[in-house]
Amino acid sequence: MEYGFLSILPAIVAITLAIATREVIGSLFIAIWLGATFLNNYNPGTGLLQAVENFVLGSVTDPWNCAILIFTLLMGGMIGLITRSGGANAIANALAKRAKTARAGQLYSWLIGMLIFFDDYGSCLITGNTARPLTDKLRISREKLSYIVDSTAAPVATIGIISTWIGYELGVIHDSFQAIGVETNVYLTFLQSIPFRFYSIFALGLVVIIAVMMRDFGPMYHAEIRARTTGKVLRDGAVPLADTTTSELMVKEGTPLRIINFILPIIVLVGATFYGLYWHGVNVGGADPSSLLDALGNADSSIVLLWTSLIGSLVALVMVLVQRILKFTEAMDTFVSGMKSVFFACVILVLAWSLSSVSGELGAADYLVGLVIEGGVPYQIIPLVIFLIACLMSFATGTSWGTMGIITPLAIPVAYALNPAILIPTLGSVLTGAIFGDHCSPISDSTILSSTGSGADHIDHVRTQMPYAILAAVVAAVFGFIPAGFGIPVWITIPVGLVVLILFVRFVGKSTADDIAVIEADKAKAKA
Repeated sequence: MEYGFLSILPAIVAITLAIATREVIGSLFIAIWLGATFLNNYNPGTGLLQAVENFVLGSVTDPWNCAILIFTLLMGGMIGLITRSGGANAIANALAKRAKTARAGQLYSWLIGMLIFFDDYGSCLITGNTARPLTDKLRISREKLSYIVDSTAAPVATIGIISTWIGYELGVIHDSFQAIGVETNVYLTFLQSIPFRFYSIFALGLVVIIAVMMRDFGPMYHAEIRARTTGKVLRDGAVPLADTTTSELMVKEGTPLRIINFILPIIVLVGATFYGLYWHGVNVGGADPSSLLDALGNADSSIVLLWTSLIGSLVALVMVLVQRILKFTEAMDTFVSGMKSVFFACVILVLAWSLSSVSGELGAADYLVGLVIEGGVPYQIIPLVIFLIACLMSFATGTSWGTMGIITPLAIPVAYALNPAILIPTLGSVLTGAIFGDHCSPISDSTILSSTGSGADHIDHVRTQMPYAILAAVVAAVFGFIPAGFGIPVWITIPVGLVVLILFVRFVGKSTADDIAVIEADKAKAKA
């Protein structure tokens, strides 16, 4: 049966409701119910029952999907153990002690955030709480600290080769490619999309550029001058958010902070993942053992990630028990609390899979492809258009995961039908455009946690960060996705984009260097 416009109506409803209500789970389920109603002779009662039985249950029981869900839960538990063991705090403290100037303070704060790449929530809280005493001492505004923390949370986690985001992104990618009948190694496709995450790359680069050049613009400039000249890291009347971290994931008082508790589980996890992918690709997938790329391409990434997340979790568990940091019951409580932290993500993932399945049965992909082809839309601008849509939706809803889950299954079929050459750039445009909202939307959980971990006024954080996020997005659109659509390689577009950012900061930004701060402070004292 041809459903025409009705085939894309569930996705439209999901987007509209998510933006209007800022509630993703309910919006996704209503959309699934609507699609199931169409498929069951427009009977809402039958549609409700079939939505749960055929689509939600079907998504959960699919072996590939189930492996990804278990992997995500195990990753959450492992990160909970690493966090509570004090390993992440240890490496952050070691870096923070080396900073002696405002420039070094910003760069080391950025580096701490880069090292806590495995989870955006953990990065917000660990980086903010660890760097805050240092940045306060160096007269770096809380607004700047929260910007650095936010810029190294979701933008890093989404391109980290191992993180709590991996399971979700692989799930969305797998389902989208399966819908168009394209067999692909999901993990390899994920890796191929990383160079096209232009917004994430430029957002990270902009932090370094601003720190090295010691130049700022917009409201951030005034916040930095205030902090340098008066020592007030918060504006008068600011209301910093309180720390809302749960006790189950906080480092126990008196716990020795050892870097090995961070490094060893991560090294084991990353090393086991790549070895596992190679082993599985050769011994199960029948790949040529002399070709690493061929081996990775033939491996079942869902099974390998399931194995390695279990191994990493066991290593983290044994370490906290052997060192007597936690008792067994405390360790298991911490592990479960870590799993709870990603449960919301698992729910969204299941519903996103279900919506994709509903849309597939309704023929949404074929309908959209027909519209685009008949409309004569140039395939070269598809990555740009999808990026802008993802940016707007993620900002309005405050959720990158919901944005990825709704838009990816619609964007991939269109890109593949128009020109397979833009498939990976289009995938990158969704996955990085979704980060824009997670990075700077005032209702985004990671934005709120950045204000929390940094002890910043939330509105001040959003207000000062917004110009920087918009700049990175504009550069990503103009110097990233437009050229990518025309086939210009990333080894040209990324350096060009970074040069544009440098020139903008140089000629638009104003200096907040330490020597100016000293002069202004001396003037203030003289006037007093």
